[in-house]
Amino acid sequence: MWRRFTSLPLFFSHQARRAEELKICQAFCTEIIKPVEGDSYSRRNSHPFVAFVLGGPGSGKGTQCLKIAETFGFKHIGAGDLLRKEMYSGSENGAMIQKLMEEGSIAPSEVTVKLLKKAIESAEHRKFLIDGFPRSEENRMAYERIIGAEPNFVLFFDCPEEVMVKRVLNRNEGRVDDNEHTVKERLKVYKGITLPVVNHYAKKGKLYKVDGTGTQEEIFERLRPIFTSLRLST
Repeated sequence: MWRRFTSLPLFFSHQARRAEELKICQAFCTEIIKPVEGDSYSRRNSHPFVAFVLGGPGSGKGTQCLKIAETFGFKHIGAGDLLRKEMYSGSENGAMIQKLMEEGSIAPSEVTVKLLKKAIESAEHRKFLIDGFPRSEENRMAYERIIGAEPNFVLFFDCPEEVMVKRVLNRNEGRVDDNEHTVKERLKVYKGITLPVVNHYAKKGKLYKVDGTGTQEEIFERLRPIFTSLRLST
């Protein structure tokens, strides 16, 4: 079931904020399927069409991004994939990124945004799904400062923690951060710093929340209406 956030109250005290935001994400939403204002896009725009895709590790966002890209002509850019590629490149940033990934921490915002900028500028596509970014308010602000634009909309995959952990441990992709300890650390980081990003875009009317449980086909059918409603040209 698609839900789009329409409004959220301002942040509460620092200690109560996370619990209150979790309640807000569940309570203050309305069922709605329609294009985000300003969805119409053409090559005459100076900026490409960008959708951020957020969700915890194992929420299914990467799998669904591949399906969306294939069905609707988007270019899928995984922020984590870019960082892993940089990690194995032998660059100065690579060793730093590897250490942070092993700890379940986040790479510096400027490093990630510059990798995203390079990937966008080098692609022939003009419609992008940026998977796994921004993971923090610092990420978000760095993107807007360096790129000079906001995303057109944001997808948020909502999925129980136990389901996400099970999926990550079962996917067996050989990634350095796919072990139980690191996954749980990643989930702690995700819960602690991503909800403010979710709240920010919800208040701006740019956030769509999708139930990330069920089969791949069931989840994709929940996604289909929003993308069929977009008026985008390649």
